[in-house]
Amino acid sequence: MKHAYVFPGQGSQFPGMGKELYEINPMAKELFEKANEILGFRISDIMFNGTAEELKQTNVTQPAIFLHSVILFLTTEGLKPDMVAGHSLGEFTALVANKAMAFEDALKLVSMRANAMQKACEINPSTMAAVLNLDDAKVEEICASITDEVVVAANYNCPGQLVISGSLKGIEIACEKMKEAGAKRALVLPVGGAFHSPLMEPARMELKEAIEQTLFSTPICPVYQNVTASAVSNPDEIKQNLIAQLTAPVRWTQSVLQMQADGATHFTEVGPGSVLQGLVKKIYKEAITDGIN
Repeated sequence: MKHAYVFPGQGSQFPGMGKELYEINPMAKELFEKANEILGFRISDIMFNGTAEELKQTNVTQPAIFLHSVILFLTTEGLKPDMVAGHSLGEFTALVANKAMAFEDALKLVSMRANAMQKACEINPSTMAAVLNLDDAKVEEICASITDEVVVAANYNCPGQLVISGSLKGIEIACEKMKEAGAKRALVLPVGGAFHSPLMEPARMELKEAIEQTLFSTPICPVYQNVTASAVSNPDEIKQNLIAQLTAPVRWTQSVLQMQADGATHFTEVGPGSVLQGLVKKIYKEAITDGIN
């Protein structure tokens, strides 16, 4: 029996996130204030008192979710992970939780990542779509058949839920083909770009040097990284996978199945929302799931 801790990604933010933690926990307050200093603006004020629209700002969303999750983890006593994983952005939180990265370094990279991704979105207008109830292999086949546009499988969330990513025209064509092939739904998502696709190459290049220059330590437990869906403990491998993550798919289904194969029976989601608990249950029906939020 092993205990896995998992950390959510973009989309789980909400107004007021982290406020109670800041008010009742001195260590949390100290970490939030340190984050304000590192970022150069009071992100805590936006998290605690801002609107949903303000929380959607590129330079706010990703650091806000990271901060909520990582500060919850660091200030909750008795958390001893046997393995960790994070969905996309959540991988940075996982790497602080298993001590592969320092809090400050991870926050700087998350902020840089958010801004680099926004720039890449502006260079290549693009989007994503959720495809429901269609076999993964069929989704991949349809994406590969669209040769004049960029369309790829981006997030393997759970069986029957795969998110595709690509150019505006490519996603439009793909959604029609998915429906024709029997998908229950093929729904364009309200996102600003084609994350986890080749269209994020400018962001990957921008982040590559910063990640390579950041100190990574040998972690206290393995991280199941999005790119490989396997246990990784070597700091150099962790770095390379983190660089590749921006243009590669999030293999969440495969990661959870590998954690199951490696002995995980209990999954605790740490951070805003409970999306990952739901996905884990759909992937690994016998898993014990709970959350700290």
